[in-house]
Order: sequence, then C-alpha cells, then structure tokens
Amino acid sequence: MQENSHKKILLVGNPNVGKSTLFNALSNKKQKTGNYTGVTVSSHSGKYTFNNEEVEIIDLPGSYSIYPTSEDEAILSKFLLENKQDYSGIIYILEALSVKRGLLLFQQIQDLGVPTILILNQIDQAERRGIHIDVDQLSSKLNVKVIKTNAKEHLGIDIIKEAIFNDDFIAAENQSFKIPSEHHEKLSGNQYKDWLDVTFNKNRKDKSLNPKRLQVQETVRRYQKIDDVLNEVISKKPEFKQLLTDKLDKLLVHPVFGYLFFLLVLLVIFQSVFFIAEYPMNLIDEFFGWLSDTSAEHLPVGPINSLVSKGIIPGLGGIIVFAPQIGILLYFLYLLEDSGYMSRVIFLMDRILRPFGLNGKSIVPLVSGTACAIPAVISTRNIENLKERLLTILVTPFMTCSARLPVYSIIIGLIISDKTIFGIHYKALVLLGMYLLGFFVALLSAFILKHFIKEEKKTYLVMDLPTYKKPLFGNDLKLVLGKVWEFITGAGKIIFVVSIIVWVLSYFGPKQKPGEWVSADVSLDHSYLARMGKVIEPAIAPLGYDWKMGVGILTSFVAREVFVGTMSTLYSLDDDVPEGKVIDKMRHDVKPNGEKVFSFATGISILLFYAFAMQCVSTIAVVYKETKSFKWTALQLVMMTGLAYFVSMIVYQTLK
Repeated sequence: MQENSHKKILLVGNPNVGKSTLFNALSNKKQKTGNYTGVTVSSHSGKYTFNNEEVEIIDLPGSYSIYPTSEDEAILSKFLLENKQDYSGIIYILEALSVKRGLLLFQQIQDLGVPTILILNQIDQAERRGIHIDVDQLSSKLNVKVIKTNAKEHLGIDIIKEAIFNDDFIAAENQSFKIPSEHHEKLSGNQYKDWLDVTFNKNRKDKSLNPKRLQVQETVRRYQKIDDVLNEVISKKPEFKQLLTDKLDKLLVHPVFGYLFFLLVLLVIFQSVFFIAEYPMNLIDEFFGWLSDTSAEHLPVGPINSLVSKGIIPGLGGIIVFAPQIGILLYFLYLLEDSGYMSRVIFLMDRILRPFGLNGKSIVPLVSGTACAIPAVISTRNIENLKERLLTILVTPFMTCSARLPVYSIIIGLIISDKTIFGIHYKALVLLGMYLLGFFVALLSAFILKHFIKEEKKTYLVMDLPTYKKPLFGNDLKLVLGKVWEFITGAGKIIFVVSIIVWVLSYFGPKQKPGEWVSADVSLDHSYLARMGKVIEPAIAPLGYDWKMGVGILTSFVAREVFVGTMSTLYSLDDDVPEGKVIDKMRHDVKPNGEKVFSFATGISILLFYAFAMQCVSTIAVVYKETKSFKWTALQLVMMTGLAYFVSMIVYQTLK
C-alpha cells in the first residue's frame, strides 16, 4: 500500500454501470458518459484532494470478465495483472439492476487478492422495480465494504472519499477458487494469477489444457457461487407495475417503428441545427463584421491593417460562426446517450449492420463519427472481432463529422431555398440527407471490403438495455460548452495560421517592374495565391470548381472546416465582389462568362466531395495508429479521395 499522502485508485466495473459518471463526480472532470458499451476505450486519470490527501482516480474500460476479448478490455487485465503494486486499491462499481452479472468480474478480482471497495450504484432504480437488496448481508457474504450511491445525483460521493481516506479496502487473501480441471485443484489468491497466465497462453507447461474450455467452466462455477449469495441477499416483490422503460421499448426497439422513430429524432435534430442556431450565428457574424470594420478603421493603413481586418478576423469569424450548430448537434447526441436511448439504436442497428460485415457495436464508432472521426476510430477497440474492427475503422470516416458541418451549412445556405414542406425546411431535409448518405456509403463500402478481409470467426451482440433515465441537462450542457470551446480553440489555431499564409500569398505577387522583388498589395487575381490556385484549376474544373475553391480544398486537408475559414479570408480580400457578409459575397460571385460561381451543380458537387473525401490528416494518423498498417491506411485515403473526385465530377457534369 502507498503512503497516505498520495493514493492511486482504479475505477473498475462492467460497461454501462456509471463508472464515468462516478469518475466525473470524484475528480470534477468532464469525461463523456454514455449508456452503451465502449464509452471509455482507454484509461482516464483525474485527481482530487480530501483531508489534505491527494487521490488519483484511474477510470478503466468496462469489462465483464478478467479475460480480455477486445483491446479496451485488455487495458483492464494489464492493470490488474501487471501493475498491482502501483495502486492502493479498486473501487468496483456494481449496478443494482445487474448485480449477478457484475459479481463475476468482482469475484475474479477478489481472488487476485486486490484490496477492494464495492459501490452499489443506482439502487433507487432497483427499488422501483420491486427489487430489495440487503446491503449489510451483501457486505458480509462478499467480505467487502459496500457503499450505496447514485452517481448522477452525487449521492454517496463524500462517503466514498471518506472510505478511501480511511483505507476501507479489503483484500480477500483467504479466498480460494476451485480450478475447473480434472483434479479440481484449489488455488489461493496468489496462485490464481499463475493460472491466469496459463489461460492467457503464457508460460504454459501443460499443453493439454484448453484455456477457453477452462474459462467457460470457471464462469459456470462462479455463477453457481454467486447464485448462492444472491438467494440470501436479494428479494423481489411478486408483482410490480410495468415501468415506463418497458412501455417505451415496445415502440423504440420495434422492428419497423423503431427505425421510423429514429429518423424522426434525426429530423428534429437537423431542424434545430439550422433554425435554433440561426440567431446566435447572426450575432456572431455581426460581431466579427463589426470587429473587422473597426480594425480596418483604427489600424494604420498598410499590410498589418490588411492582415488583421481582411485576413485573420474574417478567417476566424468564418469558422467560429458555426459553433452554435456544432453545439446543438452535440447537445442532442449527449441527451440521447444520457437518457439510455442510444443503447436502443445499437440494438436496432445490429440487424442492419450484420449483412455488411459489421455488428451492433460498430454503431458506437459510427455514431461517434458524427462528432469526430478520431475518437470514433479509437472507440473501435471494444469490437472483439478483428475483421469487424478493421471494417469499422475503414468506413467510419464516411460518417458526417462536426468538421463537415460548417462546409455543409454554408453550401446548403447558398444553394437551397428557405421553403418548407409539411412544415419541414428544405435545408433540414438536405442536411439529413447528407448524414444518411454518409451512413449508406459506409455500409456499401463495408459490404465490398468484407470480401477482401478474411476472418471466419462469428460474433454476436450481447448487451443489456439500460432503463431510461432523466438526462443531466446541466451537466451535458457543460460538456457541450467544453467540446465547443475545444472546437473553437483547435480550429482557431489552424485557421489563424492558415489565414496568415493565405493573406501573405494573396497580398504579394510576382514583380510588376524590372528590379522589383515582389509586388505588394496586388489584386487577388494577380497574387501568388492565384497563380498557385490556377495551376491546379485544370484538375478541379471538371468538378465545377474555380481556383479559390481549389485553394480551400488544399488547405482543408489539415481539417475539413478550414475550407470555410479559407473561403472567408479569400472573399474578404477580393475587391471584385460586392460588399456584405461572406455568404452574400459567395452567392453573388460570378465567373467571367456571367455564370454563378456557386451554382446548384457546383454546390452539390462540393457537398458530395466533402461527404466522401478523407480531407483530415489527423484521422489518417489515427487510422494508421489503430490498424498498424500502411497498406490499409493508404487504401482508405486513395479509395475515399478517388470516390469523392469521380462522384463529384459525374454529378456536376450531369447537373450543369
């Protein structure tokens, strides 16, 4: 055990028992919680101080057993087996509605001799179902301190901190487990680790042992012991009223109406993304317009004035203006996760995904991809089957991430009217269509790729559907504000640098007179940037793009949303277009032949290009890190870029 001045505590439990919520409550962190498997895909660390003692909490991925079946579960096993000396004890989270399931992993940890405190979370949910748990009897039977909590309501948090401070961890050193072998050999807690080495195919002396068979036999014997304990600890009322959860599930997981309801939910979200966000977006746009005009008026005339008022400020404003839309989208997703509905989506989608080589767990990365592909790709670690995991990694970037949202919003705003049908705005329908398009192309790609990835092992989705819960609206709002701030600061840094580069290349041009090095403050069409853009223009002209869009596409390879910031900077620097908001300048810009630059055909082409193109160097990096394969990473990049180019070209040539 470590000295009392500093302790390191592991947070352990099954998936979906409230570990992340408890972690947030203890350490005042803002780790995302969710009601589905795979929310925590790596260890997260946070600290708090109690009675002048610093405690570090490490939240580990959820697992049902000490034997890992996926990469995220392997993190837990590694901590338990290899880092035992590095932590003071384990806080084990047990959900009151799934005590039997949760006690399997708890028993395995006990037999390792690890000091433990047991947390019985959401006991109020069990009582509503007529389930009574005798906590004192449970503590006595398991030889462990048991604390009742409701992590969402922060009930019992101080009691946990007090227990950690008082070292109320109990190590069941005298526990023994009967190994399911022909000799029924009993193993002590210290010997149990050696047997685990055998079942993990490490240091195997007896080659006749079958680890998988032994694990199954161990599980059966443990559950027999668990049943004996629970028969004396849990009592149920013979009858209790049907809960709201049961009633709602008749609709929400229905094989037909469940999908229709999900589409309705998405439609409501996209309506809100456009029209609730309109008011704060207008305020942000007006603020940056005022800021640009004010800086142009008060700064000395010259390069600095142009850089700040026409380069940096419009570039930053062009991307920050979309923060409300991203915030609204994330807030709705967080509420759906928090309420327990997202687990139903996983259950529903398992039926659809199977024929395409994926499984229900693949929907977690796919749905997460609507926020950002990077954590979505990482979250595939909870998929046990290697083929299904690789397929999910390769197709997840097709999902419409928040970085695409600014591009979609500005293009849809340019080419789609404000009309409605049955009270639903065309813009919302088009945005919904872009999200569905990304999903269906992801499925189609998975269906094609599954024939090239060999893996015969079959998998099955086994999951508990949690009860519906009232979302923590305030907590989710704090999480969203944090994510939006991350977007602003993350994208802002990139836009700041890109804006300076774009301004420099657009402010200067080739020498106009003999002896000149460069010409300063040239027109945009005579700048170095225009020359560079016109070099690539022949390659992008079949897609309907001019050199400005080409520059935007090149810069957006750093991050998709940079396209909007680049276009904002370019149109602020272009004196040949009418004054006004950036979107108005883009709307009225025309080619030399009088044709609109952003015509309907061009707009659809851009939407499809960004729907399919990779356009994100960070995602490429994380795909390589997760697959450890240059071949699959390069294939994904070439496949997505090639698809984006040819589909956009065909659509533009057809519609123009």
